[in-house]
Amino acid sequence: MAAVIEIQGLRKTYRSLRRGRRQALDGFDMVVEEGQIHGFLGPNGSGKTTTLRTLLGLIKANGGRMSILGRPVPDDLPAVIGQVGAIVESPQFFPHFSGRVTLSLLADAGGVPTTRVDEVLEQVGLRDRAKDRVKTYSLGMKQRLAVASALLKQPRLLILDEPANGLDPGGIREMRDLMRSLVDVGITVLLSSHILGEVQQLCDSVTIISLGRR
Repeated sequence: MAAVIEIQGLRKTYRSLRRGRRQALDGFDMVVEEGQIHGFLGPNGSGKTTTLRTLLGLIKANGGRMSILGRPVPDDLPAVIGQVGAIVESPQFFPHFSGRVTLSLLADAGGVPTTRVDEVLEQVGLRDRAKDRVKTYSLGMKQRLAVASALLKQPRLLILDEPANGLDPGGIREMRDLMRSLVDVGITVLLSSHILGEVQQLCDSVTIISLGRR
């Protein structure tokens, strides 16, 4: 299987007057193969979100090499970002907009055909609640709406940062079923989590990070 993500020797250092120098990533390596749910497992503060933000060009690495879908990033990120959907940290939506309006606005802003809105609502199981305001959604439904927003551009790779945070057992089960259904239609999923049981039940492969290292 081809690798959709390759990371070698990734380094990221933060500096502040109060805390001084902190090595968030210290030579981290990871490979994610196509057609899988790949677990990215580690305790809070281990460097998971920093890795994802660096991979997506949201922050700049201090060293190392990265590629997405065979293209080096950040240099070639504009060429592949249209094939990547991502939810990094907790998504926020306007509470008084409906789910359909929320996705329609995002589709318009991203140059995505509006026909995709109903398709992704169906895909994440929100078709029957599409006209309801987001403020009436449960936390699990808001997470599914976030996944729908990441699916609008029909990505080959979906990156999810702690999607089960705050969910009850029913919401976790729904999210698990959704991720498995996405892999069934050819989407590779990178799932970042600090919950070992979640990764054990769902993932086909795993990378473990601790103190910024594999």
